[in-house]
Amino acid sequence: MPSLDVAAPHDGWVFQLYLSLPSLQYSHRATRLMPALELKPQRVYGQVFWLSYLANALTMIALSILVRYADFVTHLGGAEGQLGLIVGVGMVGSLIMRFGQGIGIDRLGAGTVWLWSLVFLVLSLLAHCLIQSATSPSIFLVRILMQTSVAGVFGASITYISRRVPPERMAEIIGTLGTSGFIGILVGPQIADWICSGETIDRGQLNQLFLTSGCLVSISLVAAWGATRGQSIKPVRRSPNLCALMRRYHPGVVMLVAAAVGAGVSVPNTFLRTYAAEIEIQQIGLFFGTYAITAFAVRMLTRRQFERRGNRIWMMWGLAALACSMLLYLTVRTTWHLMIPGSMAGVAHALLFPAVVAGGSTAFPERYRGLGTTLMLGMFDIGALFGAPAVGGILHFARRFGLPAYPMMFSAVALAMTLIAIIYWIRTSATTPSSARLRSAARRRNRTPSVPSQTSTACAESEPAHPTDYCESID
Repeated sequence: MPSLDVAAPHDGWVFQLYLSLPSLQYSHRATRLMPALELKPQRVYGQVFWLSYLANALTMIALSILVRYADFVTHLGGAEGQLGLIVGVGMVGSLIMRFGQGIGIDRLGAGTVWLWSLVFLVLSLLAHCLIQSATSPSIFLVRILMQTSVAGVFGASITYISRRVPPERMAEIIGTLGTSGFIGILVGPQIADWICSGETIDRGQLNQLFLTSGCLVSISLVAAWGATRGQSIKPVRRSPNLCALMRRYHPGVVMLVAAAVGAGVSVPNTFLRTYAAEIEIQQIGLFFGTYAITAFAVRMLTRRQFERRGNRIWMMWGLAALACSMLLYLTVRTTWHLMIPGSMAGVAHALLFPAVVAGGSTAFPERYRGLGTTLMLGMFDIGALFGAPAVGGILHFARRFGLPAYPMMFSAVALAMTLIAIIYWIRTSATTPSSARLRSAARRRNRTPSVPSQTSTACAESEPAHPTDYCESID
C-alpha cells in the first residue's frame, strides 16, 4: 500500500494563502515557456484543496479496507510467498505508470490523469470479485491494473495541489494533504474487520470488501471532478528528454531512502494479517487505528519544522522510527500490544513521506515538478516491488529450514533500514546547510515582497529551464 502514503491530504488549521510563481504576471515570455501550470493560481486552502482532501480520504479508506488482502489470497489457496509475489508483481504496473506519468501530468494536466486513474481503480477493484485462483494470471493482471491506477491517483493529486505553493512550503502542503490518508488508515481497517468478523471468512465477505472499496472510490471520483472542474492547462510546446532530465536533476541518495521507505511501509500493509494469524490475533484494526492517530498528531506537530530545519534530519528520525517499529512487532502477544509497533510506525510515516517527496521532487525545477513527484513515488514502488517478494521469501525459506520466520524477517528489515540511514547520513553530511542557515533563509523569504525583482524576472526570461522560485533564491 502506498504509504502511500502512500498518502493523501488534510488539515484543520488556518494557513496563509500562497500564489505560485508571481513573476509570471510580469513576464510574457516566461508565461509562454513555462508548461502545464494552472493559468490562474487559486487559494491553496480553499474549495479546491478541501475537495481534493475529501477525494483522497475516500480513496485511502477504500485502499485501507484491503489490509485484508492476505485473507483473499489465503482463501484462494496462496501462502505468504505467493502473497508477496502478487504484491510485488503488482508494483510493475505502478512503475509503468510512473515512467509516463510525470510527462503526462505536465502535458495533459494533473486533473485529467487523476480522474481517469480513479475510473480504472474502480474497475480493478470490482474485477477482483471474478478471480478464482491465487496462481492464475488474472490475479496478477488485476493487481497490476489496480496499482497502476493507485499510482496515477496519488501522483496526480499530489502534483495538482503541490503546484499551488512555493518549493519551501512543499513539504508542508504534502504533509497536510497526507493527513487525509491517516483518516483512511484509521477508518478502512475497522470496516474490513467488521466485514470479515467471525471465526471463518467466506467468499461473500471477501467480495464485499472489494465492492465497498469500489463504491467509495466512485464517490471519490465525484469529489475529484469537483476539485478539477474548470482548471485550464497551458500546453507544453516541446517534449523534454526524460533521460536527460533524470540525469540533470535526480536527487541522488534520496531515491535510495524512498525505496527503503516503500519496502518498509509495505511490511505491515501486506504481512501484518498473516503475522497476527500466526500469533492467534483475529483483529488488526487497533494497529492501524493507533498508526493513523499517531501519524496525524506527529504530522500536525511537525508541519512547519520541515521548512525550518530541512528535510534531512526528519528523514533520519523517520528511518530510525521505521527500524524500531520492525523490532517492536516481536513484542506483540495480544491485540492491545499492536498499539506498540503501530505508534512507532505512525511516527515513521508522518516524518518520512513529506520529507522524502519534497526532498526529491524539489530537486527538479517547477516546470518538471510532476516528473519529480512521480519519480519519488516511483521509488516507493520500486521498494515495494523488491521488498514484498523479499520479505515473503525470507518467511518461506525460514520455515523451510526450521528457523523462526517472523523474528528473522523483522530483524532483517530493521537492519536494512539502519544501514540505509547510515549511508544517507554519510552521503549528505557534506552538502547539507546548517539549521541556522535554513532559519535565516526562511526569515529572508518572509521579508521578500510579493512583487518579483528584476533579477528573478530576467532569469525567467533568459533561462526557461529554471523556475522563478529558483531565481528568487539567488536574487
